[in-house]
Amino acid sequence: MKSINGNQFADMVKMGAHHLFQNADYVDALNVFPVPDGDTGTNMNLSMTSGAKETAAHTSEHIGKTAQALSKGLLMGARGNSGVILSQLFRGFGKSIEQYATLDAKQFAQALQYGVETAYKAVMKPVEGTILTVAKDSAKKAVEVSETVTDIPELMAAVVEEAKQSLNRTPDLLPVLKEVGVVDSGGQGLVFVYEGFLASLKGEELPEKTVSNSMDDLVSAEHHKSVQGFMDTADIEFGFCTEFMVRFEEGKKSFDENDFRNDLSAYGDSLLVISDDEIAKIHIHSETPGEVLTYGQQYGDLIKIKIENMRQQHTEIVGEGHSAEAAVKKTEVHPYAVVTVAMGTGVAELLRSLGASAVIEGGQTMNPSTEDIVKAIESVGAERVLILPNNKNIVMAAEQAAEVLGIEAAVVPTKTIPQGMAAILAFNAQASVEENKKNMTAAFSHVKTGQVTFAVRDTSIDGVEIKKDDFMSLAEGKIILSQPSRVEAATKLANELIDNDSEIVTVIYGEDVSEEEAGKFAAYIEEQFEDVEVELYNGKQPLYPYILSVE
Repeated sequence: MKSINGNQFADMVKMGAHHLFQNADYVDALNVFPVPDGDTGTNMNLSMTSGAKETAAHTSEHIGKTAQALSKGLLMGARGNSGVILSQLFRGFGKSIEQYATLDAKQFAQALQYGVETAYKAVMKPVEGTILTVAKDSAKKAVEVSETVTDIPELMAAVVEEAKQSLNRTPDLLPVLKEVGVVDSGGQGLVFVYEGFLASLKGEELPEKTVSNSMDDLVSAEHHKSVQGFMDTADIEFGFCTEFMVRFEEGKKSFDENDFRNDLSAYGDSLLVISDDEIAKIHIHSETPGEVLTYGQQYGDLIKIKIENMRQQHTEIVGEGHSAEAAVKKTEVHPYAVVTVAMGTGVAELLRSLGASAVIEGGQTMNPSTEDIVKAIESVGAERVLILPNNKNIVMAAEQAAEVLGIEAAVVPTKTIPQGMAAILAFNAQASVEENKKNMTAAFSHVKTGQVTFAVRDTSIDGVEIKKDDFMSLAEGKIILSQPSRVEAATKLANELIDNDSEIVTVIYGEDVSEEEAGKFAAYIEEQFEDVEVELYNGKQPLYPYILSVE
């Protein structure tokens, strides 16, 4: 097989996504820290599934066009750092081959290499021993092999073999992997994708179990639970989710994406426009979908039209008794907004009380996708926005969202809830976006974060022996001790974080902690540290019984 076309590549994508889907739990289990939020497999699976869904919907015999569909699907479905990096790998891949109808072995190898270069540029501080390394090593091998090999399945076999070897080397590059005895989870996810590619090229079946639920059903359910939760059914202002594509035609109105987006914004909200030289993809919530379609016809033929009644859909998905408090609460429209992420209704209320315009439900175990973040911001309707991820695994998805929004936006790279709280308090509605980003970043840099969670397996890390179901104390993300007692883990964490310079300690207790227990813990801090002011909040967050903010 000396070349592949778009149809063949679409099948490769389908097999790669399916193989990753089958093994997502295994990838999750490779998470280094034994915390109950190891979700690399889940993030990569949902990201790749989104890409595969878009590819299947827009497959072309022209491989460049098929690759563009994969790129768009991955971009909007990207979740977590691993999902964003995966999307960047195939964004570069697709960009490099957009003019090709078919690919030969050398062009395929060069596309893999270009994808790696794109992904490295997208990461502020690339870390070796991760998915980036596996992608880089396997692409380098592809380029080398393509000098003498013209058979694409043979080339892909060499890519898979090198990816596996590179994956096995990741513990030598990241000491923490070697200490725990695992390979990098993101790298493993990429290996599964590449194995699926190879199986497709060779016409082989992969030896996994048959899954009754389709990947489309899975990603659709996750998407709608988060998106439909933005508001109560009665609050939906624009009731029809309208999606369509315009295939441009000569003789019709010349297409300019900015003008098109500005004109269409008058018909509703939640507008997304993605275009290339031949097609524009549109998503909008509108009360007059017919008028939207009529407007689109000025530019060419309408294809892939889908109109859904969101009021009916919302009721079916979240139930009549749903409250927007359970997911994202839409607040009044502001010209300037702070949009943040949190798990736990109490934490969300706390962030809103400090000044957040909208709170996206997410964080541990459920990283919101790029699209989720975009839609949450659009639900606020702000002209300028600052995005606070409050989780290191959401920062990259937030940055991608900021790029595609079409409004002035910046990410304040908060990695914890305490950092997010400090950043919100430093927000100044009179300052520019860049000034706010600078001041808010400076504000959260002075906050120390402590967390108590439970171990999901026996392990040893950073010299700490950890037993399954014990409670671990994390100071600034580092595991400092493990205790059978939750209260003991919390008190020792407080002793570690609080010093003579500390003035305010905020204790946020989770859904499994009683008010009495939390009160006793707060009293302990007040007794031990007389000059410290203690604030106590019921965050109702899962997985983390205690979150401490020390300033």
